Amino acid sequence: MSALRKAAKSRKTNETLIEIAVNLDDPAEVEVSTGVGFFDHMLELFARHGRIGLVVKASGDLYIDGHHTVEDTGIVLGQLVREALGDKKGITRYGSSYVPMDEALGFVALDISGRPFLHFEAEFENPKLGNFDTELVREFFQAFAFQAAVTLHARVLYGANTHHKIESLFKALGRAFHQAVEVDPEIKGVNSTKGLIE
Repeated sequence: MSALRKAAKSRKTNETLIEIAVNLDDPAEVEVSTGVGFFDHMLELFARHGRIGLVVKASGDLYIDGHHTVEDTGIVLGQLVREALGDKKGITRYGSSYVPMDEALGFVALDISGRPFLHFEAEFENPKLGNFDTELVREFFQAFAFQAAVTLHARVLYGANTHHKIESLFKALGRAFHQAVEVDPEIKGVNSTKGLIE
């Protein structure tokens, strides 16, 4: 691998200003600030378990709620992942992970396929953690999957504590992502019989 796989972008709308930098090959720098504390924690977990560098600076209309900030962060992060992966040559492509978080068990499987898709199974009894609406977990996963053009399956198999359930999903996303973006020197070209992953 001759060059680091990285990308950065700033996206401004009437609702949010999102600035993100990702580095898929150097996990040294992880710094997240969105104004939504629980979401910051989850993004940090994703980056640490995904072994990637991630810098996020986001500001949005939190006087309404966190929806636009969380969704737009997922949009930009997905776009940058797709950009950083480039032609996808040599990557493993698939990844999956079960992650236990105390009594909760989360699972994520993904395929860097060029075909955006999300299957999401999780119920969160607690509607809010701090200033984070728990229904936004699905919104983030959907925005990320569709902009990164990945097939993503996420499921909480069981659990009682909402924090633990969500944490298990973000950790599992990171670990599955790390597997999928790893470069395998035995893979010549892209890992597809089509010879192309869009």
